[in-house]
Amino acid sequence: MKSAIPLELQAPRSCPRRCPEGFTPPYGAWVARDHAARTQLVMAYFGVQYDGPAMRAPAEAAFDKIVALLGGEHAAGHVDQAGFRDDAGYDTLVAIAYWDDPNGFDRWRQRADVAGWWESDARLADGPGYFREVFLPTNDRFETLFSSLDQPEGVAIVMGGLDPEDVQEHSYWGSMRDRIAAAQGDPLAGADARPAPPAETLGRRVRVGGVPNLAVIRSGQDWGATRDAERDMYLNDIEPVLDAGMRFLTTEGQSIGCWTNRYMRIRGKQKSFGLGYWRSLGDMEAWAESHSTHIAIFDGFLQMAAKLNFQLALRLYHEVSVMTPDQQFLEYINCHKNTGLIPR
Repeated sequence: MKSAIPLELQAPRSCPRRCPEGFTPPYGAWVARDHAARTQLVMAYFGVQYDGPAMRAPAEAAFDKIVALLGGEHAAGHVDQAGFRDDAGYDTLVAIAYWDDPNGFDRWRQRADVAGWWESDARLADGPGYFREVFLPTNDRFETLFSSLDQPEGVAIVMGGLDPEDVQEHSYWGSMRDRIAAAQGDPLAGADARPAPPAETLGRRVRVGGVPNLAVIRSGQDWGATRDAERDMYLNDIEPVLDAGMRFLTTEGQSIGCWTNRYMRIRGKQKSFGLGYWRSLGDMEAWAESHSTHIAIFDGFLQMAAKLNFQLALRLYHEVSVMTPDQQFLEYINCHKNTGLIPR
């Protein structure tokens, strides 16, 4: 096994690892590895929200426009399409786009058709709400983990895939932090408080400033290849518990540092993922290690894996970023006041 932190990012630690001495993981796990000397990536969430069936057609048309804009010159390297209903009852369509180079993203963003559509005053008046949540983590500020070597997701696709050698830093509390290079010498403390909320958001463009060490996690599940007993266990025993945990973070997560949470389904596929924006990595870790909703999820997965002798067709993965303020761009256009990272 090798370290999840690539050799060029390894440094003397002033923040100790949480990996137990002599620890050997009980099963394999893999990380995305970029061998193209890229130092920064782009993860962007483009959303369309609407309230009620009457707005569905214009929202779908606007979403199709966004997906089309993501193609062409300087196109995103990978795009997922997902949807969810938020805690205010609004349906939301989201295109998740990845670029392997911030310069390529900038050139795409400045294209006349892209800039013209997003900046148009028509976005304030044509009915749906829109948002752009763009994150640009440097390599030392994100980590990934995959339960299967043969199915990269998300950022791993634009990085070129997974390292074929499994890593040591997984299957213990604190392993997420141990996989982040910046955490070797930085505790990655979060913001003291969120900015004051705007008085009104509908009919307005609201830009939200970045905050220190915002922690973003996309944690996904793919049950498309499961069969028979494994599929039954996942859909009947695991997914309802996962859904309950995601609903807790969506409706009550602010009390524990989860500023917003979305539990999404990939359109047309048997895939889902939770997307959480946390005040800090420490808050995320505290929920994972000690909160009853996550303990139930974690224990359920372990019991299922043990019953199947860790031979699972279910695919799990996550990508976690902890970003500086200048690595965050957040804009909400005609959105309701509880959208995303609009201060509450």
